[in-house]
Amino acid sequence: MKVILLQELKGKGGEGDVVDVAPGFANNYLLPQKLAILATKGNLKQLEQRKHNIAKREENRIADAEKMKAALEGATVKVEAKVGEEGQLFGSVTAVMVADAIKAATDLEVDKRRLELGHAIKTAGEHEVVYGIYRDIKVSVKLLVGNIDEQAEAEVVEETVEVVEEAEAPAEAAETATEE
Repeated sequence: MKVILLQELKGKGGEGDVVDVAPGFANNYLLPQKLAILATKGNLKQLEQRKHNIAKREENRIADAEKMKAALEGATVKVEAKVGEEGQLFGSVTAVMVADAIKAATDLEVDKRRLELGHAIKTAGEHEVVYGIYRDIKVSVKLLVGNIDEQAEAEVVEETVEVVEEAEAPAEAAETATEE
């Protein structure tokens, strides 16, 4: 069954493409969801008239995707997770966690469904995550998975050292003053 896609459909095509799909897929999913219309003579004639607008929208989408790629290229994102012995995580890093970390680091909204983790991230360290921005435009983001407990411990130790040094400084000054 031939249909005209009204928006991009992964694996099938982009807006304005005439594709051949199974009748059940068209009748049960594409047509009710308003993702496609039947490829009748009238609809094909309307499509020809709209081709210019579709091409302009496509150019805008590609330009936006290239801007986002430039902003994300070479970005390093840190995800904090609880790490146990030998660098193993308690749980795993999810696409939602990565999307939130990218948002926090770069102020760019990313779709968690377009993140390609490849496999479950269950170890601390450096990982590569691919983000499919639009069609074939993809960018690789470096992901650092760290330990919340070690960072918190290090901060507490640093604060304790500072407090102890501040407390010892007046005491040492008083001792040197009494010795003189």
